[in-house]
Amino acid sequence: MTDWESERNGLLEANADALATTALTNVVREYPHHESHWHLQGVPILSPKLAHPCFYGSFDWHSCVEMFWVLVRLLRHHSDLVPAEEIRRVLDKHLTAEALAGEVAFFAPEQHRTTQRPYGWSALMELTFETATWDDPDAARWSAGLRELSAIFVNRYLDWLPKATYPIRYGVHENGAFGLSRALPYARHLADHGDPRLHQVLAETTWRWFGSDRDYPGSWEPSGADFLSPALAEAELMSRLLPAAEFADWLDGFLPGLAARKPATLFTPATVTDISDGQLAHLHGLNLHRAACWHRLARTLPDEDERIPAMLEATRAHTQASFAQATGGAYMAEHFLAYYALLLLS
Repeated sequence: MTDWESERNGLLEANADALATTALTNVVREYPHHESHWHLQGVPILSPKLAHPCFYGSFDWHSCVEMFWVLVRLLRHHSDLVPAEEIRRVLDKHLTAEALAGEVAFFAPEQHRTTQRPYGWSALMELTFETATWDDPDAARWSAGLRELSAIFVNRYLDWLPKATYPIRYGVHENGAFGLSRALPYARHLADHGDPRLHQVLAETTWRWFGSDRDYPGSWEPSGADFLSPALAEAELMSRLLPAAEFADWLDGFLPGLAARKPATLFTPATVTDISDGQLAHLHGLNLHRAACWHRLARTLPDEDERIPAMLEATRAHTQASFAQATGGAYMAEHFLAYYALLLLS
């Protein structure tokens, strides 16, 4: 076990309860709230809980889905570190057939075909995958309604991706690489159970969008409101689809100079000057997303790769810069940051 892996395990043991408590608080906090969909003429504007009987908390829909993933992930893999009974009660109350049918009713109409694309779509698939692959009676019940909601987003991906000529590369919700990466595990699960369509279109789109990318301008990062690293999101996605040796070659063309810690901006944590400012607070998410990506890239490369020490140093530096903000801080960071903290630790 590397020094970083030992530190990472220690962070999980020390913070799992706080991450769970944050998620438990957030999923039932209806306000403040941001609704990211069109309001149509003649259609009443509903309260968050009426519009989204399951995912109404945590400031916005996709962040609420992410907080439910935090709860399920911790309960499934680290139940001894978290308030397991309380988590099960909250999941039982929210992930009901009736509540999830209400979510289906919201997203099914054609006017919402682009709502939450692709960030929220893939967040829901990530949650569905966690429940669908868990041998647990409660999870099987939760998964039934989640699969029905995920089916809407699967079909939307199948319709949208063949038409999407160009990727969206900036570091917020619309980022294509991050969306595809989060959807891949559920797509593989569907393929293993007889439906390969989503996995095929995700893989084809990944190669079409990113396969020939070279000399990525990582020195241009970050933008002022990023919570994702466009460069590392793309590299992390490609690491999921290529064998280690082939990925090492692709990465050498995509981001040359990593062993020498270039570009320096990718190895330098972003500075956050005002955590109460929702856009500036995004940069804490960027630091944790970078940390998670650097860690995954280091694990993917062959053991002798000379880039791994630099990647693990960057993982540690970005973690130290922002991990403490995931719990107990300003709501504009806390409503989503626990997800990125656990993504790093998973």
